[in-house]
Parts: sequence; C-alpha cells; structure tokens
Amino acid sequence: MADQDESRVKPVDIGQQMRSSFLDYAMSVIVSRALPDVRDGLKPVHRRILYAMNELGITADKAYKKSARIVGEVIGKYHPHGDSAVYDTMVRMAQDFSQRYELVDGHGNFGSVDGDPAAAMRYTEARMSKISMEMVRDIRKDTIDFQPNYDDSEQEPVVLPSRFPNLLVNGASGIAVGMATNIPPHQLGEVIDAVLALSKNPEITLEELMQYIPGPDFPTGGLILGREGIKRAYRTGRGSIIVRARVTIEEQKNGKQSIVVTELPYQVNKAKLIERIAELVKDKKLDGITDLRDESDRSGMRMVIEVRRDANANVILNNLYKHTGLQTSFGINTLALVDGRPQVLTLKECLHYYLVFQESVIRRRTQFELKKAEARAHILEGLRIALDHLDEVITLIRNSKTTDIAREGLMSQFSLTEIQAQAILDMRLQRLTGLEREKIQQEYEELIRRIGELKAILADEQKVLHIIRKELREIKDKYNDQRRTEITVGADMIEDEDLIEREEIVITVSHKGYVKRMPVDTYKSQNRGGRGIQGMGTNEDDFVEHIFQTNTHHHVLFFTNKGRVFQLKGYEIPELGRTAKGIPLINLIQIDKDEYISAFFPVEAFDGQHYLVFLTKKGITKRSSLIDFANIRKGGLFAITVHDDDELIAVRLTDGKRHLIVGTKNGMAIRYDENDVRPMGRTAAGVKAISLDPDDEVVGMGIADDDKDVLIVTENGFGKRTATEEYRPQTRGGKGLKTCNITEKNGKMINLRTVSEDEDLMIITANGVIIRMAVADISRLGRNTMGVTLIRVDKGDHVAAVARIQNTEDETEDSPEES
Repeated sequence: MADQDESRVKPVDIGQQMRSSFLDYAMSVIVSRALPDVRDGLKPVHRRILYAMNELGITADKAYKKSARIVGEVIGKYHPHGDSAVYDTMVRMAQDFSQRYELVDGHGNFGSVDGDPAAAMRYTEARMSKISMEMVRDIRKDTIDFQPNYDDSEQEPVVLPSRFPNLLVNGASGIAVGMATNIPPHQLGEVIDAVLALSKNPEITLEELMQYIPGPDFPTGGLILGREGIKRAYRTGRGSIIVRARVTIEEQKNGKQSIVVTELPYQVNKAKLIERIAELVKDKKLDGITDLRDESDRSGMRMVIEVRRDANANVILNNLYKHTGLQTSFGINTLALVDGRPQVLTLKECLHYYLVFQESVIRRRTQFELKKAEARAHILEGLRIALDHLDEVITLIRNSKTTDIAREGLMSQFSLTEIQAQAILDMRLQRLTGLEREKIQQEYEELIRRIGELKAILADEQKVLHIIRKELREIKDKYNDQRRTEITVGADMIEDEDLIEREEIVITVSHKGYVKRMPVDTYKSQNRGGRGIQGMGTNEDDFVEHIFQTNTHHHVLFFTNKGRVFQLKGYEIPELGRTAKGIPLINLIQIDKDEYISAFFPVEAFDGQHYLVFLTKKGITKRSSLIDFANIRKGGLFAITVHDDDELIAVRLTDGKRHLIVGTKNGMAIRYDENDVRPMGRTAAGVKAISLDPDDEVVGMGIADDDKDVLIVTENGFGKRTATEEYRPQTRGGKGLKTCNITEKNGKMINLRTVSEDEDLMIITANGVIIRMAVADISRLGRNTMGVTLIRVDKGDHVAAVARIQNTEDETEDSPEES
C-alpha cells in the first residue's frame, strides 16, 4: 500500500509551480474579471448582468423586478462569485453619477453622490434601461459567439453586439494583476460622430478626430483644465487630466461673498469633501471661511462656502482647489482586451476595433437573415409547386396509407426536398383559397428581392458601412444629450501663480550656487567702457557666474555640469535686492555636492517641434526633442550622458533648421548645420562638434542667423562683433576657423554667442561687477582681430560670464540664452 501511495507522489519544483499557478491566476483576473473588452466595453460581470436580465425578460418595456431575483439568476447561471459583488456592480450601473449613460434602470435607493450605500437587494428593483437594449440588440441573430458557462450547463455570450461604442461612452475602471485600466466616459453623440468620420476616412488623424471628441464627458459635469493631457492620452493611451468643480462666486446682500459649488469632479464624494474643508478650517490651514453648508436638493447640487467680509474669495478658492477634492487629477489608462489580450489603446484604435466589430456584427446578422430567407423561400417554392398541381397532390396524399409514404410520393413525383414535402403535408386547407395563393406568391417574390439585397450587402463592404452609419445615427437621434463637462483653455496644473503677476525678471546664480531673481529694470544701460554697478553681494572667493532674463510664469530648466536637468517656475526663485547674495540653489533643487549648474534655459511651453542642443567642454554635442523634457520630476532627469573628464557648458533651443557656431578658448570656431547631429534620447552621450588641440576647450555656442552677429568676449574685457557670413559652413567635427586673435593683452576667449543689435549685453567679472551695454555700441570687426575694450577690468579681476538680454523697451520678446 505504501508503495502505491509513493507512486502517486510527483516531485515538483516549487518555484516553477508558484510561477505557473500565479500566471494562471493573473491571466484569469485579466481576461475574466478586471478588464473590459474593446468591442462592447464590458467586463464579464457587467455582460452577464445585462444578458441575464435580457433572458429573464426584464427589459426596458417591462415591469421592474426585485434586484435579488436578478442577482440570483446571474450568480446561479453565469457568475459563480459573491452576491454582494454582483449587486454592487448592478448598483453602479444604475447610478447617474457613476455612469454617463446608465445601463440599468433602478427603482428604489441606489445610493447617492454623498457616498450613501444602496438599499439591500431585497428592497430595490431594476430592469434594463432603454439604451442597454441597444447592447443586446440582434443577439439572437447569430451576431456574436456563445461559450459554455462555468459548469457547462448554460451558454453565455462571449461579447454583446453593443450597437454603440460603450467602451468610450461609459468608460471603465479596473485593477488586474500587474496592470490597471481607467477609461473616462464620453458624450455619446461625439463618439458616434467620430466613428462615422473614421468609417468614411480610415486615414483620419488624431487632430481631426478631436474635432468630434474634444475630451471626456463626466456624468457629474465639472471642468477639464487644458487640452494637452487629453491629447497625450488620446495619442498614446496614457495621460492625466485635471478636473475641477464648477464654481461661482456670488455677492450677498450684506456685501459678503459666497463660493457656490454646483458640479463636482468625477467620483468625488460630496460629504467627505465637506468634511475635508471643515477639517482644514478647524486646523487653520484655510483662513477666511465663516460658514459651510450643503443646500443640495432635487433640483441639483448646491454647496455654499461663505467667505469672511475682508477675505479674498478667489484666494480661498485657489487654496480649496489645491488642498481639497474640488480639483482632482484623473489618470487615463486606456487598457482593454483585444482578441483576449490586454492592450493599451489610442483613441483611433478604440474606434477602429469597434468599427471592425460592428462590420462583423452586420455581416453575421445579414448572413443569418439570408439563411432564414433562403430557407423560407425554399418552402414557398414547394408550396407553389403543390398549388400548381393541386389535384394530383390531393390524390397522392389521399391514396397514401401513411405520412411517410405520402412524403416519399411527393418527393419522387414532383422532385421536392423532404423539407418542402413536409411543408406541403403541414399546409392547412385554408391556404388553398385564391387569396391565400396570392399571398404565397407575393411573399415569395418579396423574399427573392430580399435575398438579392442581403447578398449584395455581403458582397460590398461599403453597403455594410452604410448600414452601420445609418443605425448609429438612429441611436444618436434617440439617445443623444448635451455635453456636461466643459473643457477650458488653461494650464494643466493650477499653482499659486494664479495670484502672481507676470513680469520680466533677471535671474542670477553665483559660482558657489547662490540664486535670486530681480526685476529686469534693476539695471540701467551704461555706455561702453564704464565701471558698472554692483549687481550681487558676494564673498571674496565667490562671483556671479550665470545671468539670464525670463518671465515669472515661464519654466526654468537648470542643467548641471554632470548633464542632469531640473525645473522650476520663475516665481519659485526668491526675489531679493540688488546687493543681496541670494540663497543656495541646493535649497531649491536636489543637486549633489560635487555638482553645479552650468547652463540655464527658460522655456515657455514644451512641444515636439523644437530641440535642445547640448555642448560639452570637450566639444561633444547632442540634439534632443524639447518634448522629452516636459515631465521633469523633482529629483531631476539625465539630459545627456557626460564622461568623467568632461562637463556640460551650453544648451540652446532650436527649431530644427539652424546652423550652430561653436567657439574655443584659443580663438577657434566652427559653423555647421544642426541636422548633422541626429536627434537622440535623453541619456545618449552625443557626437563630436569640433576637434580640439590638447590645451584647448570649448567656451560657448550660438545660433548662426543671418540677421545676427557672432559676439566674442575675452577674459581681460575685450570683445567684438563679427558678421555671421564670415563663418562659412563646415562639416561637423573639423578644426574650424580662427575667430579671434588671442594675445596677452586681451587674454583667452571666455565666451562666444550670437547677438542682435536690438539687444543689451551684460558682462560680469569675478569680483561681482556688472556692466550693461547695448550690443549696437560694440564694434563690428573681422574674424582675425583682437577686439576692443568692453569693460575695464581691475588688476586681479577677470570677466567671468556674459549674458545676452533683450532690450526691455522693445515690444518683441526673445528667449535669452544662458551664460
């Protein structure tokens, strides 16, 4: 006996067994529980609820039935899970604040936006909603496949015919194993219009589709801030949008103001929101709120927040957006099952797969109707033959002893099939009247015409698409409503900048990393050769190294010598006086101890049409798309891989069509087309821009426009302008041309950049002396010259940095280059 027991024991690798079992479980959750099908937008439990209700006859035109009866049918036949799971799902399908178009028509307490639970299933009643009837329409016309249920005792649909694009219309959310989906709901008419447009133009672009579907449409209304998040989600399948409550500020008779909320962001619990606001007021994190009450009733939502007389309602509202659910982020992840496999889908792919599915539904329905029509026509052909030979048929039947003999006689004598012969035997005597015979003939002729139409549909894809369009338009006409969620033009993120004035500023950073901002009018233009004014108080061993002009609301990208990039808004940099030292930049961004800022770049907006061009001290360059830097986390990102013996020294913004000029310490320069450098990813190391002598290094880079000059500045305060035309384009990686005659008097080149006559220039010495002058006052000289004096440098001092600044009296704006 022991030997037999041992023979049953199979040694199994536990690691392999765990891996195999978990994968089976994961796939079961993904395919059979958590993710919707791209065709009908339903998870299995939703599909089973609707199918069970349809099978029970609890349709939109029938009476309500107890929810417990529906739940029992679902778990007994199709969904072997807990009754609460099924009932909770059915409750959500009946909530007008959860579903954009409810698939279940609930009768009784089905919960509220305050988070109140639904009544027990024995108290509530339900039936299919009118629009959910479109989900199961034609289900008995062989439009979809069926599969055995969990115990092989019943058949259940693999997918519902879904005569409207439910995946986008009602959205979906679910957490599987290792993946999750979160698809927002949309407006029915807009989605149908997009499907119609795609059916007419398969090559339609995302921009064209977004003319029909501008964005999600939540059942609770609200506002979506900005379109960039929507576009990214539609283009890639993943994105994030900011949803804000609909709020108005009302003036009271006593002069006080009230903030009135009439719509909330999707899935925000109103009762918990009120609790959260009360908690913030109690903890004194929100000041200026005197009363908070919920005045919602049958006519709609109304939440009133009374503001103290001396408080600014807009400031309080901005804080409410920042700290409460009045503003939320909705993360879009369009993950659905395509042919049983999870796939992240773009907007166009969602519409495409639905359209392909509907073509299959129409073809299968047409094939079903054709088969049915041909079977009926076959019988009518037999009846016509019988009526044409009526006396002989009656005689044959009368003389036959049994039904089988009569059937065989009909088949042999009149060349009929068994089906036709049986139909003749089953024919009632009243069909022999003249009127009935005409009806048979008329029915037969109509069937022959119908068969021709059905065959024509099956042979022509355009006819199939025409039927889809016609039926979708009918659904739109029947169920379309107004859009509820407004899409507003504005920033995707709401910060305190709403209350910060837009103004031009100058940002300075010292060699030791002290940073500050000042109004741009702090500096007054001086004549060339002047002594300058003190621009920053510094320690003896510190000096101003970088300076540039930007706007308080623009992004500022900080590039370090190690190739990392960080991001701040202009207003996030503290404003200090002209002689103040500033605060350590390390307090604002997370740079390492041996890392320092080597370049800056102010950016108004991120897009895919512009590029960042990088240059290192060893002459290595790289070009990357600006959009690659749109989402920089707080800890920074690597913008370029820099070798240990090299440093990043310059960054420029281009439109992809520019020539670049690179200058070196020993007075050499090279001009080349930026397209000689192919676009690379963020972590790429780059390629050679210029070949350097052993004792040489790169000092600067400029964009070579025809209307600009090349400016060089040396360490002893000399400089000049040279026409860009004097630098002929060369192949990237060469030695370049001479751009400055380097002598002991003027010293090594400290900077090279390109400038326009309408700009001002700032020159900063190591001792912190700053001079501002007009570029037009700087002499224009040839390449092989040493330049003229721009700033008189004291003994022991030298030029440390140069910045190009747009003249503030000029109405045009230009993004300044970092020094």
